[in-house]
Parts: sequence; C-alpha cells; structure tokens
Amino acid sequence: MIDRLKSNWRLALLSVILLISLFVLFSPTMAPDTDVGGDTASQSSVTNLQYGLDLAGGTRIRAPLLGLTAEGVPLTTDDSAANVAAAVAAELPTTNTIDVTVRRETLNGPTIEVTDPDVSESQFADALDAAGYEYNTIRSGVTQETRDEAINVIEGKVNQAGLSGASVRQVNDVTGGFFIVIEAPGQDRQSVIDLIEDRGNVRIDIYHDRTNTGEYTTERAVLTREDFASISNAQQSAQGGGGPNVPVTIRQDGSAEALQQLVVDTGVAQQGGSECRYESQPNATDPCLQLVVDGQVINSFGMNADLANSMRRGEWAGSPSFILTTTSFEEAQDIALNLRAGALPAELAIEDGSSNFISPTQGEQFQRDSVIIGILAVLTVSGVVFARYRESEVALPMILTAFSEVVILLGFAAYLGYPLSLSVIA
Repeated sequence: MIDRLKSNWRLALLSVILLISLFVLFSPTMAPDTDVGGDTASQSSVTNLQYGLDLAGGTRIRAPLLGLTAEGVPLTTDDSAANVAAAVAAELPTTNTIDVTVRRETLNGPTIEVTDPDVSESQFADALDAAGYEYNTIRSGVTQETRDEAINVIEGKVNQAGLSGASVRQVNDVTGGFFIVIEAPGQDRQSVIDLIEDRGNVRIDIYHDRTNTGEYTTERAVLTREDFASISNAQQSAQGGGGPNVPVTIRQDGSAEALQQLVVDTGVAQQGGSECRYESQPNATDPCLQLVVDGQVINSFGMNADLANSMRRGEWAGSPSFILTTTSFEEAQDIALNLRAGALPAELAIEDGSSNFISPTQGEQFQRDSVIIGILAVLTVSGVVFARYRESEVALPMILTAFSEVVILLGFAAYLGYPLSLSVIA
C-alpha cells in the first residue's frame, strides 16, 4: 500500500487537495462569518462560494469626492499644517479646520485642500489671499492621498457593516476625473447610500455657561475618534434602564485625564451631577455633554451623581469608560460604525456620479447561465480530447485532472471569500 502511494504520490497529493477543497466548498463549518449585527454576511447557497455583483445582484455606485485643491503652495518649514489650516478656515465663515487639509508632499508639491461642499472656488481663492498664502492653481477635486484615505474609510465601513463580497476602488474617466466605485453584492441601492453618503465625523462637545451669566459657549471636539481606546457594539438599552447606546472606553495616554479635568472645570461633573435641558431650555440648563455627528447635535446629556463624584475625586481616569446614549438603535449602530471606521475626509457627491442595481433574480439567471456554459465547455473539451487520443486510458485522466483543477480553484475562492463574477469565471 505504501509502495503504491509512493509510486503514485502525485495522484495521492491531488486527491488530498481535492478532498480539502470539497470540504471548504460544502462544509457548514467553513461558511462565512456573520456580521457585527448578527446577520449572515453572504448569500444563502448550497456551497460556501461568495458571488460578486454580476452573479448575486446588488448595487454599484460611482461618485467623486467633493473638494477644491490649491496646488503649488510655497509653504516654509515654519508653516505648521495646523496653523495653515486654522488660518484658511478662519477666512471661510462656514468652514472649520476639519475641512481644511494641508499636505507638504504630493505629486504636485505642497497643497491646501478644502472639502466643505459649500465653498466655491472664488471663496477659496479669496481665503488663501486673505490668509497670505500664494498658489499656482486651484482645481476641483482632492489629492490622491485624500482619495486613498477615503477608500480605506469606506472599506472599513463596508467591513463593519458585514457586506460580504463588497469592494471599493478608484477609477478615472477620459476627462481625467477620479471616482470612487463601491460594489455591494446582494444590497439594494438605498442601503448602500445610507452607509456611505454621510462623512461620519463623530465628536463630543461640552455646552456650558462659561461666565455664569447666561452666555453659553461650546467647547468643541473635547473627544474625537482618536481618543477612544475601544468602541463596543450598539446596545438596545443600558443596564438599569436608559435608551440605545454605545459603551466606549477612553485612551489612558492623557485623553482620559484631560477630559476628566475639563468636565470638572466646566461644571458637567459638578457636585451631585448635572441635568441637561439643552433641547427644552438651551439658555437655562446645566452644562451638557453633546454627541455631535457631521456637525449636528444627536443627543445631549448630563452626568449622574456617582460618575460626577468619581471624576471630581480624580478616580474615573483610572478606568475611563462611559456610555454614549442615542435616540434610536439605528443611530447607535451608525455611531459605533463611524467611530470604528473613521470619518470620510471628503463628502461623496453621489448625485454627481452614477449608480445601477442588478436584481437578485437577474443574478440567479446569470448563475444558471454560467453553469450551463461551464458544462458545455467541459463536454466540448472532453469531446476534443477523446477525438484526439481515441484512448480512454489517456483521455480520462486528463479530463479528471481538469475537473479537479476547477474544484480546487473554487475551493481556494471559497476559503479566501473571493467574490466570483462573470469576468472571473470567464
């Protein structure tokens, strides 16, 4: 037996690989994982194969990133990126520093980008002149670095949402314009748009009466995504009651201590806690923590007495965790997703691009047609081999090897979760 295996080791190796491929293709234990929400992340099928847009149906969206770029800006070593961004943003009344990006090393030299969709080219030019920065030209669009960052963020959102087989890439047209293409098999158009249309910039502000005279002010971005050490999944309600929420933990590299001191100084963590009445009495409320997404206040909340006293004693920073409450579970899911994936550096102009939807029924028809064509191709190859060699001892091993190669390739595709499309099958 051993001698026969040694003399036919190639056949034995092929058989082992074939069995492993069949196991990967059909075993329920090798089925794709479920997504963060618990929904199956792949199309229901007898096999564990993932199908691309052509074979599963789904949505393809092609859209540019909104922005303006000033190229050839002669920045000096004394010009810090933060100071330049602040100076330009100060000259644009509806823009803050998060919408201004300064890059020293790009293909076209130092650049300044503005990604506020409400800023026109003339306004951007006036702002650069007023801030004292020269430039060679201003063009529509963003830099390659910003496009790469946007692709990474969208990929993160797609992965967090559990969109199996989805892909994100960059393409350009004949006019030189650049577009981001998102393909999501098995998803309808609106669900994909809901996932990517907002930038997803999440921050925590503090709203308080600075002088105790009724003149309220906002301390912006006291916490941003970079300050969070961990973000848990969205929950329907907190322990002991409360609405939908996202439990989070703050980094202990200075962020927790800084927040602890700030909430004490602003009165959020006052003796006995604080009661936020921002929605009903914005000019007569205790200091509030505000959850802000893309510039919109999603929720405002005070602080209970136990947490406030813990912060006042300086103990909270040793175990810096708390709960971001929201008004709905869907909102909590979006916030958790955006905190994990990050914010888009620029807005996707979906209305300036294109989108198309392939129905699941049409995708199933493509699957059937692909199987029929595959069977016809195998029969054709088999007929040619038999016609050429006229001996089954020669033709059958060649045909079986060809079949085995197809099964092995499909097994690899299933193991890697690679989405099969018409072009791949061809």
